[in-house]
Amino acid sequence: MEFSELIETSKVDHVLLSRPFLQPVKGTLCITSHHLLFASRAADKEELWLLIRNIDAIEKRFAGSSGIITIKCKDLSVMYLEIPGMEECLNVAKSIEALSSLESTSHMYPFFYRPKQLNLQEGWDSFTPEEQFTKLSIHTDNWRLSYVNKDFAVCTTYPDAVIVHKSINDAALKTVASFRQGGRFPVFSYYHKKTGMVIMRSSQPLTGANGKRCKEDEHFLAAVLQPDKQGYIIDTRSIQAAHQAKVKGGGFESKTNYHKWKRLHRSIERGRVLQESLVKLVDACNDQSNSIDRWLSKLEASKWLTHVKTVLTTACLAVQCVEREGASVLIHGSEGRDTTLQLTSLAQIILDPDCRTISGFQALIEREWLQAGHPFQLRCASSAYSHAKLKQEAPVFLIFLDCCWQMSYQFPCSFQFNERFLITLFEHAYASCFGTFLCNNEKERFNLNVKEQTISIWARLNRPCERKLYVNPLYERNSLTIWPSVAPQSLQLWQGLFLRWNLSPEHQNEAWEQINHIMEHSRRKANPTSTELSVLKEDHARN
Repeated sequence: MEFSELIETSKVDHVLLSRPFLQPVKGTLCITSHHLLFASRAADKEELWLLIRNIDAIEKRFAGSSGIITIKCKDLSVMYLEIPGMEECLNVAKSIEALSSLESTSHMYPFFYRPKQLNLQEGWDSFTPEEQFTKLSIHTDNWRLSYVNKDFAVCTTYPDAVIVHKSINDAALKTVASFRQGGRFPVFSYYHKKTGMVIMRSSQPLTGANGKRCKEDEHFLAAVLQPDKQGYIIDTRSIQAAHQAKVKGGGFESKTNYHKWKRLHRSIERGRVLQESLVKLVDACNDQSNSIDRWLSKLEASKWLTHVKTVLTTACLAVQCVEREGASVLIHGSEGRDTTLQLTSLAQIILDPDCRTISGFQALIEREWLQAGHPFQLRCASSAYSHAKLKQEAPVFLIFLDCCWQMSYQFPCSFQFNERFLITLFEHAYASCFGTFLCNNEKERFNLNVKEQTISIWARLNRPCERKLYVNPLYERNSLTIWPSVAPQSLQLWQGLFLRWNLSPEHQNEAWEQINHIMEHSRRKANPTSTELSVLKEDHARN
């Protein structure tokens, strides 16, 4: 396929570009295979380089002899192109729609991006399972590095190397894999040096309606526990959903067969519910009405902060099990590729100060999201504006980043990275010139030679001139466990992300007052009794 076949019009003069809070600019619009380029002859005007993959939706209307195209992007920005001539406008819209809807991964821009200052090999091998195992081996010898999944033979969504308990051999691992959905057998995620306990993750067991058993699976989980210890299984589904899964061949670990493990059900939303919540949230943030009550009502109706609270609360539960109960934890839902990864990664950020550094956070994203098989390409196929029918889109990773921002807001000196770092990861997860977030698992990246033919985002972010942009000047290493508050008055709308395109600088303070109004409204409804949280909020306000 030639990209030129999809471009009806490659260049249009006298186009008027309008963006919120910026002066309209007249110039020339060019359409290339992967970008919309806009340039003005005015010397003081910036050029526009918009990655077409970043376009979530376009809308067109006509005014006289001109057409106006509204471009809504996955990074939540909106811009308007006024194009002279109805035919030219239709051709531009048709070209953008065709280029932005390409589904072939190998045709995406990361396979064509070749910056002079970066090379293809840099950054891809910075965070490997072997490196993680080497660090683990310093503290315990109860685990081993297994290549049972070499060539992705056992599980298509795991990397070829995984860390498992030393008591189980590879033959037994294959049996356990056949008993877990998608072959996602329990694997090591985190070792807590203070208590010697671990966090593991997996998918649901395939017990089915008849209560099928797997002795190898039972032995595996029993071997992880110390003789006098109990473990906790945190199931991210409701009890009802877990029982319903048995009818479809799924299920959960019964107390009878896993008698040293206590099962805790904490329902976390996923899929369509999350995607619709994001759509409602962005709609509320874009509401141009002057009614504060209407704005607050729409914001509350989106339930976005409710989802953030649920995820953070459950992550704190996992931390409590490890830190205060001195127990190991296994986390799973159904597939173990979404809510499971939210919890394992957030728990590590709460527990481990290394994960709150720039390098440590990158390593966390690599092992707990990319190597762990989060389907980025499916989940981030569209953002909040797309008119396409929902398939498997869901802002799972964005919820995680929002939780990270909430913690960095509550503990402003404990994170080495700043808000800009989190926003950058959000933007590149949805549309990027780098190959890091392409595909849905390591097997797909391997088959497409992503690591050999694209640039890693870590190569760019770790360049000294770039890295300094993401450093939090208030950072002081905090070796303690941080316990985020999930009280209504403590959770805030992430205005740096969701309101960044919607507010002029002079309205920032007004927005902050509105957000505080929301929190106050929620506080009256929830009626919390803790005064400590109020003091904490006042401290943050002073900072």
